Amino acid sequence: PLRLAQAVARMNLSYVVVTSVDRDDLPDGGASIFAATIESVRSLVPQCKVEVLIPDFRGRSIDLQTVLDTSPDIVNHNVETVERLYPSARPAGRYHRALALLEQVSRHTPRIPVKSGLMVGLGEKWNELITVLHDLRSVGCEILTIGQYLRPPRAHVPVDRYYSPDEFVALKECANKLGFLHVESGPLVRSSYHAQEQALALERLSYG
Repeated sequence: PLRLAQAVARMNLSYVVVTSVDRDDLPDGGASIFAATIESVRSLVPQCKVEVLIPDFRGRSIDLQTVLDTSPDIVNHNVETVERLYPSARPAGRYHRALALLEQVSRHTPRIPVKSGLMVGLGEKWNELITVLHDLRSVGCEILTIGQYLRPPRAHVPVDRYYSPDEFVALKECANKLGFLHVESGPLVRSSYHAQEQALALERLSYG
């Protein structure tokens, strides 16, 4: 945490997204490291905003609370795909556990904006994507990123198909109609795509 905060200070950053690989090998899933990192950044660079992209901590509310107690500026947890594809695309994850995490953030710390992200092209159906959008809004998700799945090494799930730009526009329009406050939707969009701009847009909406 200290080294990361020192790097933020040296680069004079005004916004950072802190994330990690899953740390299911640790008793708290890495929650204490996230918390310490937020506190270290705030200590060295008080003006810097901190967004966290966190794992689901295997549904342990106490670990999520460890992170929330340090008041990150935005909490992001990616639902990634539709419920039907979790066994093949996210075998260690659980769709409803991801939604429960987002809902816990929204309910218990409403001052902290909730963010999530989706990949398309894994074999999902259009109506399944719309269901995910509804589910995310129902648990208080306010910021959404939608991007094209691109296959890493061959051991990963193959790309089922590539979405057209018009389809990404249609998904964004649907999300906007459902009440998301900010949506990024496009082939190259990723979780941290325009993260600072998203936060600023949310601030402008909050303060009129």
